Amino acid sequence: MKPISIALTLLVVLSAAAGCTDHAAERAAADRAAAAAKAARLAYQREILDWRAGRLQQLTKPDGWLSLVGMHWLEEGNTRIGHAADNGTRIAVGPDHLGVLKVGHDGSLRFTADPGAAVTVNGAEATGPVTLASDADPKVDASVVGFNKGDASFLVIKRGDRYALRVRDALAPTRTGFAGIPSFPIDPAFRFKAIFHAHPAGQTIAITNVLGLVNAMANPGTVTFTRDGKPFTLEAVDEGDHRLFLVYTDRTSGHQTYPASRFLYAEYPDASGHTVVDFNKGYNPPCAFTDYATCPLPPLSNRLDLAVTAGELKPNKPNAMAAH
Repeated sequence: MKPISIALTLLVVLSAAAGCTDHAAERAAADRAAAAAKAARLAYQREILDWRAGRLQQLTKPDGWLSLVGMHWLEEGNTRIGHAADNGTRIAVGPDHLGVLKVGHDGSLRFTADPGAAVTVNGAEATGPVTLASDADPKVDASVVGFNKGDASFLVIKRGDRYALRVRDALAPTRTGFAGIPSFPIDPAFRFKAIFHAHPAGQTIAITNVLGLVNAMANPGTVTFTRDGKPFTLEAVDEGDHRLFLVYTDRTSGHQTYPASRFLYAEYPDASGHTVVDFNKGYNPPCAFTDYATCPLPPLSNRLDLAVTAGELKPNKPNAMAAH
């Protein structure tokens, strides 16, 4: 073979070898990218599944929303509380006569347990008159008055200028017959990187609840995300825990999802002004499970012209067999 032919042959062989090496490197890089994408997808699915498990744990705990069995408005003065018909405030569970609650003109709350009713206040035996804190007290948590060997309790809530007794029972059919909450399939496309636009410090927004009462809530700003090239903006409120609380409806509301609203939390923005709005963590308000909650409704600006097919669907109806 002539020298020139040998050289050409070597060049072709070397080029082919180099080409194979390049293709092998490309395949290896593609395989690594696919593996990383799969790992990220599985990690995200695990995050949402863990979030759902935590959500159910909170919802189904003995003193969770599913245990509510009554909400009774209180007038100024004394009211006798108990299960018997001769009480001014008749509750669905508990001894015939639990005690007397006095609502003062100044909003003070004074409770005296009936002897033999086996009542506790915040876990301690109630042996005489006790001052209670409502859920509106900025300094302490609402006082929990327990009875029925700890299975039942009440606390006082304040809505507007009125007080109400909220009663819980761990053995309530709504809890014992709980049938779970279906959800849309996990969809990463409904996890958005959103832009936060701050409002002037101290701004509030009027939020109406299901009772028709209007409360001014801290309104730190808005979050804006983009879907299919179209921007959507939600007003955020801060309930005092330095998180962005989003109350919204969308095109699925009243059809696949609870009509009044769904809830969602987002973190305050990072240094670049961004946060994450993940509708896979959108969940039903307490009012979807009980008539004894006072849930906020979304402001008009939070009614999305978008079908958010992510997050919780309408709750299942309680299991009748388990409820009896």
